Formats: sequence, C-alpha cells, structure tokens
Amino acid sequence: MRDEVDLVVPVKTLDRAKTRLTSATGDPVTHAALALALAMDTVAAALRTEGVRRVVTVTSDPAVAAEMAALGVESVPEPAESGLNAALRHGAAFLRSDRVGALQADLPALRPAELAAALRRAGGRRAYCPDRQGTGTTLLLAAPGCDLDPRFGVGSASAHAVSGAIALLGPWPSLRCDVDTADDLRVATALGIGEHSSKITVISTTK
Repeated sequence: MRDEVDLVVPVKTLDRAKTRLTSATGDPVTHAALALALAMDTVAAALRTEGVRRVVTVTSDPAVAAEMAALGVESVPEPAESGLNAALRHGAAFLRSDRVGALQADLPALRPAELAAALRRAGGRRAYCPDRQGTGTTLLLAAPGCDLDPRFGVGSASAHAVSGAIALLGPWPSLRCDVDTADDLRVATALGIGEHSSKITVISTTK
C-alpha cells in the first residue's frame, strides 16, 4: 500500500538504556532485562499494526539485535555520530523508504489499534504524537518522500511543531505512555504492558 510507513526504533545498548528506571529495578541484570523487554513489546506491537510495512531497529547491542531478529526485525548498528537524532537519521537512510517514521522504544503498553489510528490521522502529513506529559515525542512521521528530520531531546514536542509537524492528539494512552521513570512504568502497567515486560519483576511501581 502506498500510504504504509516504515518505522525506525532506536535502542541503546542495555547498559546505557533507561538509567532513570534504576530505582525500579535494583540491579544491573534486572535493569537490562527490563530495558530489553520494553523495546521488544514496543516492536512486537508495531509489527502487528495496520499501516506499518517494516520495522528496523538501530542498536549496537548484540543481545538486542538477537532478540529483534527472533521477532523478524532487522537491526543496524548505531552510527559513528552519537545521539538519538543521529541514530534515527541513520536508520531512515538505511530504509530508503518513501515514508518513514520514528517510534520510541519504551512503549510497553502500546496497542496496535492506537498506533494505526494515529497513522490514519496523520493522513500523509509530517506529524508527531506527544507523550502523556505533552513535552516529549513518542512518534514522528515524515511526509511521503521527505526526510525524517528528527528533533528529539528536551522539549521535542515543541521542536517538532516548529519544524512543521502537526500534533496527533487522540484517545491513545498507550501510544503516549513512554517509560522513563518508575511512575511512568506504574502508569503503563495500569494500561496493560506487553508479555515481555510483564515477566520482569521490579522493586515497586507504586508511590
């Protein structure tokens, strides 16, 4: 289908991922397992989404690449240039897609129906979905034939709006619930996290 999108999902090496979740995991082994599980649930949901043609991850972690391969997803190493935006540009260039998007790797409650609804709402336009706080970005979509032009970082929602992207706002709590902190994990768990994340035992996700 012409309006299908290919998604880039960036996944840091597990020793660098989700550092603000340390208080919820307690030890490095559990922390790495949770970071991997978050990404796997995100990618698994994206693969089941109508309107998503292909998913590729950008990671230099062999463990991540191996698990993604088991899901049927190709991984490309992180580029020499550091940073999230560089990784996303690298993944987009690898895909050489007519329409590409960036999906954050920490959406363990993601529902395919919500992601599909957001893709339809975008209607082929450059668009972004803000996180539940309204300041970050969980999904960025390029217009067909255009560069992704990612502007992730502090205040990325505003940065993407300034770049000409329209805000995708709808009843999509699972798409907007990225997990950076223990409180985020509590909210995601209440929404219903995926099978991989639900197997990881954390210290506590309640206040």
